Amino acid sequence: MSDSLRIKDHLIEQRLFRNRMLVAILGVALLLGVLVARFYNLQVVHYDDYRTQSDKNRIQRRAVAPTRGLIYDRNGELLADNRASYTLTLVRERVKNLDDTLELVGRLVRLDDADVQKFQRRLQRRRPFEAVPLRFRLTEQEIARISVNEFRLPGVSVDAELVRYYPYGPLFAHSVGYVGRINERELSAFTQEQVQSYLGTNSIGKLGLEKSYEDLLLGRVGFENVETNARGRVLRVLERTDPSPGAELTLYLDTRLQQVAADALADRRGAVVAVDVETGGVLAFVSTPSYDPNLFVTGISFADYKALNESLDLPLFNRALRGQYPPGSTLKPMLGLGGLEAGHITAETTIKDPGFYKLPNDPRIYRDWKRTGHGKKVDLDQALAESCDVYFWDLAARWGIDGMNATAIQFGLGSRTGIDLPGEKSGLFPSREWKRGRRGLPWFPGDSLNAVLGQGDVLATPLQLATMTAAMATRGKLMRPQVVMAIGGQELPTEQIGHIEASAANWDTVIQGMESVVYATNGTGKKAGAGLPFRVAGKSGTAQVVGIAQGARYDSEALKERMRDHALFIAYAPVESPQIAVAVIVENGEGGGAVAAPVAREVLNEWLSRPLDEVVFNPTGEGVAPDG
Repeated sequence: MSDSLRIKDHLIEQRLFRNRMLVAILGVALLLGVLVARFYNLQVVHYDDYRTQSDKNRIQRRAVAPTRGLIYDRNGELLADNRASYTLTLVRERVKNLDDTLELVGRLVRLDDADVQKFQRRLQRRRPFEAVPLRFRLTEQEIARISVNEFRLPGVSVDAELVRYYPYGPLFAHSVGYVGRINERELSAFTQEQVQSYLGTNSIGKLGLEKSYEDLLLGRVGFENVETNARGRVLRVLERTDPSPGAELTLYLDTRLQQVAADALADRRGAVVAVDVETGGVLAFVSTPSYDPNLFVTGISFADYKALNESLDLPLFNRALRGQYPPGSTLKPMLGLGGLEAGHITAETTIKDPGFYKLPNDPRIYRDWKRTGHGKKVDLDQALAESCDVYFWDLAARWGIDGMNATAIQFGLGSRTGIDLPGEKSGLFPSREWKRGRRGLPWFPGDSLNAVLGQGDVLATPLQLATMTAAMATRGKLMRPQVVMAIGGQELPTEQIGHIEASAANWDTVIQGMESVVYATNGTGKKAGAGLPFRVAGKSGTAQVVGIAQGARYDSEALKERMRDHALFIAYAPVESPQIAVAVIVENGEGGGAVAAPVAREVLNEWLSRPLDEVVFNPTGEGVAPDG
């Protein structure tokens, strides 16, 4: 064997192999250690974080809207209901391309520019992963088209929800009111607690009882955790906390009486308010013309709102609550009582009425509505029955505004009644201080002559006139008017807010005069009691809308319809045991006794012709048998 031939050394090869193997094992061990450390970091150290992130992709926490409380009339008639409606919603986080999705949806269902604009506004104030309404009240055909194309519309779904529905439409719009979608101004004014309360719902009370009792009607929101797939579709409900429904309201309002009052006004502009004289409960509350509140529930169209808002008849205006009218001669019984109590007149006091009146050292002639006058010896009874202006001008000249103002304030004029409806106006009964503060002028004797006839600066709402009339009926008990009778079947307490002190003799004198309005030969309100089996006490009123020059005669034909006098009438019945008081105004109706009195008659007749068990409320829903 040559020297160049090297002998193979197995020991060296084994050592080299072992070294290489050791390096390989150490490398693998190191890599396994890194992997184990990473697994430990993921599965142990950051387990809660990554589980939470995973659950956020798979599990969503959703608010569950409560069922809004129902509203019933005194007889259990449903005035505000909740009805199922299908809404097309979109979750922005689930949608890759919003514009393309909206375009596709627009080809499947009717989607106009107004819908898209409202959706864009809602999108700006939404919460993360909140479903934003895109279209309300889907039809069955539209639901079917969305369902068939569901795979092409990630993030888009059809949700069933309960929306408010008003079965009687315009009949109770000005009392019950309506709900509407929460707007940006309302949302920005919410406290954090309110934000949580409205999770899951898009509606809030806007007007009427829906607004004033919003906190009770809303209920308490619930929550649920749901498992979703990659497209955001709900697979199952994992956990749920049920919402609490809103409270149910039972009202003093009576549907049949409300309908009778509305029918009596017909297509005329005006208002009717009827109250229970003992409790102050509002039995009828009508303002005409009215509107359909269902238009506002899911968002009124621009065209519909424009038509309502621009109508000359002002259907959105609540005349019964916010209409401030010169009350005219409807104030005469109240002021007559005040004059008796102040000692400026007695039941036997008479004046000569030649058809006009003049203040001392004043050339102005104040003309009575009856140009020939009411006679040579007119007492209070005749002055009320025939609405003699001269008698009350003479009283005002001797009494002055201070006494008249004090009496009016006692009967609730010039201030809000405190009814449980929002937006009430206060009206006005002027005083010396008011005129000097408002106009910087002193009080003149002629101002008192205007005030005693419910003209000049005197303003009152139909609600105030009804409350005043109820106080006359109860001989001084002034009750706070109230629309809601019971909450959740529990009757609410009534509240007496004042008492007018007067002698029994003076009450008798004034109430007899109010009866004479209806039953005397020359009474101005005979149409209020015609053919009724019970006695009615009332007072007519006619209030000027535009001034008439001194000495000029009122010419209805020469005036535009909207510039003619308002017709008013107040009444209560039965006289011997009063139950109901009514105030009526017919705008530009001219004759209180001829036009407004028949409306009052229909309301009184409807209420008092019923059996007792139909007008007595029982929270259990069971009938109440008549006495005896």
